Parts: sequence; C-alpha cells; structure tokens
Amino acid sequence: MTMTYPRSLPPVMLCLALLGLAACGAPSETGTNEAPANEASINEVAPPPLAIANESADSPMPDAPTIGPLSCAADIGAAAAERRAKVCRNVSPATRPPCNVANSCAMIEDEIARSCALFDGEGEPMPDCQPAPKSGEAAAAVVELYYSALNARDYDTAWQQWGEDGRPGETRDAFEAGFARTRSTEVTIGALEPGEGAAGSIYQTVPVEVDATLDDGQRQRFSGAYVLRRVNDVEGASPAQLRWHITSARLAEATR
Repeated sequence: MTMTYPRSLPPVMLCLALLGLAACGAPSETGTNEAPANEASINEVAPPPLAIANESADSPMPDAPTIGPLSCAADIGAAAAERRAKVCRNVSPATRPPCNVANSCAMIEDEIARSCALFDGEGEPMPDCQPAPKSGEAAAAVVELYYSALNARDYDTAWQQWGEDGRPGETRDAFEAGFARTRSTEVTIGALEPGEGAAGSIYQTVPVEVDATLDDGQRQRFSGAYVLRRVNDVEGASPAQLRWHITSARLAEATR
C-alpha cells in the first residue's frame, strides 16, 4: 500500500526517509515543481516521512531528547573523515567552509557537491568532483547524502537537499519532528534511466529501496523513487539551482 504521512509529520521522510515507519494515514501531499510527463505519477505524492508506530494522524508527536548531529569523525573514523574534509577544502570557495570533521559527513559532502556544481564547466574539471555534477549518478548521490544526513541527525543538511527553501509545504520543525522515532535508515539505489528535460530544467528519477528501523526495533521496507531537478545551465541561476535537489518522491510499503 502507498504510505501517507500523519499531518504533523514531514512527508518526504516519514515513509520516505523511511526511517522506521509505522502505518499512518494522512492526506497525500503534492510537490510544487513541474516534472516530465512520464513522471507525473511520482510527482503527485510528496515523499513520505517516517511514520511513527501506533500513532494516528491526529496524535501529537512524542517528546524526544535533543541530540546533536553525529560528527563525521565519529561516523567513519578520524582518518577517513579528514580525507573527505581535505577534499572539501580543496574545492570549496567559501571563506569558512563547513569542511570540518566535527560536522556531519553529510554536511561535508553537501559542500563538495555544491562547490563542484558551481564550478562545473569552468576550466578543467576538478579531479575531486566525482561523480560528474550534471550526471544522473550525482543526482543519486544527493539521495544517498539525504539519508546520510538523516542517520547523522543533521536535519538542516537533509532539509537543504530539497532546495533553497526546503521541502515544499512543510516547516523545518515539522520535518525534523517526523523522524523523532527513527533509529536508522538504509537506502539502496536502483538502476538509473536517462534524465529528461523540461522548461530549462533536467529531471532525474532515482529508484530506491529503503529499510528503516524505529526506536522500538520495528523494521519496515519501502520502495519507490525520488525525482530530482537541476537548472540546465540557465544564465543567472543560483548555485543551489545549478545542482541537483529533490523535488518529489513517492514510496510504498514493500512486501518482504
């Protein structure tokens, strides 16, 4: 069955980030960005936020202790984290880039992706900008980064993968609240089809399977797809518009 989110939870992530989703009945949400004709069905439903076990759509969200984001050093080890931070510093034009092992790995990778998209096509390609910023693989990497941020409890970075204004139709606080009961998630990317152009933009569908674990140990699996968009080299486009960002998602509970 197709998952929908509780009114108080963020749609993209409950089901979608599917971090431990429980059944939850709420009205579907519609993305605001235009997608190619053959992606209309996916764009009709916003990505499901993780539902909370035994919670109805009208139930208040439970209180949860405030826990800061997991540092990259703690996540993958100091040496590996420093290697990624060094890559980040090599490509970032920021005066004070977030290329610090005390930040989440997702934040570091986000800055790398932002910088690579910003300078793509200007001079020789930077060897550290892999995959190529305009490729479908780069769009898939955004979905992986999104789940990495959720697992690290770096909700700001996860929120930003939806674009400059975050997830359409949802507040930043509601977005985070939707993951209050999620312990972890694991995303598997499926085979990518070529992207499609429309009105100066490129859209890339990224098939996924998501395994989520709730704080009570309950496990759920969802399958579906995210649709990502980037501006196709339009003059005056902002750095955020030039890189891939999530525009919509649709996930359904998968049969084990």
